Amino acid sequence: MSGHSKWANIKHKKGKTDATRGKIFTKLGRELVVASRASGGDLNDFRLKIAIENAKAENVPNENIQRAILKGAGGTEGTVFEELRYEGYGPGGVAVMIDILTDNRNRSAGEIRHIFSKNGGNMGETGSVGWMFEEKGQLRVLREGLKLSDDDFMMVTLDAGAEDLDIDEDGYVVYTVPEAMEVVRQALLEQKIAVVEAEISPIPQNTLEITDPEQARKIVRLMDTLEDHDDAQGVYSNFELAEALGDQDF
Repeated sequence: MSGHSKWANIKHKKGKTDATRGKIFTKLGRELVVASRASGGDLNDFRLKIAIENAKAENVPNENIQRAILKGAGGTEGTVFEELRYEGYGPGGVAVMIDILTDNRNRSAGEIRHIFSKNGGNMGETGSVGWMFEEKGQLRVLREGLKLSDDDFMMVTLDAGAEDLDIDEDGYVVYTVPEAMEVVRQALLEQKIAVVEAEISPIPQNTLEITDPEQARKIVRLMDTLEDHDDAQGVYSNFELAEALGDQDF
């Protein structure tokens, strides 16, 4: 799919080993609390359903999931998280956006600004790079255990209402307009196709190809550091690594 950064594939290949399980659980737990608070604990709410599915896919214990939902549905009890999106530029002028859940926006802003500065980038104003992205639903399906060819899988997803998909050695990322994501997800589940991750997030409309290995390392280091921040829920960029860099260790 044009406009999809290969950073997503890098994340799937290394993100689970780079982050501790506890940190992953914390981020998923925050999303459960916020989604539950926004919906009043309504289990039929789309965002809450997706948060529950993503937590289950990471093997978050059911008691943790239920505790987070109850905490959110309780309203003002406990920590209140604020949803923010920071924007900026990384090395080489690549556009970067970070979704944040924080209980202290001043602390988070200062820390994110410091990460940008320390890694050859700079944080911009709201809207400085957001116009380069478009919100899309994304469904991750693993190839393992799937009895369909790439062409057959593509036909199933397009018939269900998907717009496009990316194919890699591990599986697929299916793209939809946001309002169609749940319909497509249900259609895949009815075909006994497991969706291991679902989210609505910004996709770059055009990508910037990175060919220089040193510049690539700096960009990936920035992305890794932002991903590792305790308040970061998602990090997005418009860079794409050149095919010649495919075997590089970043």
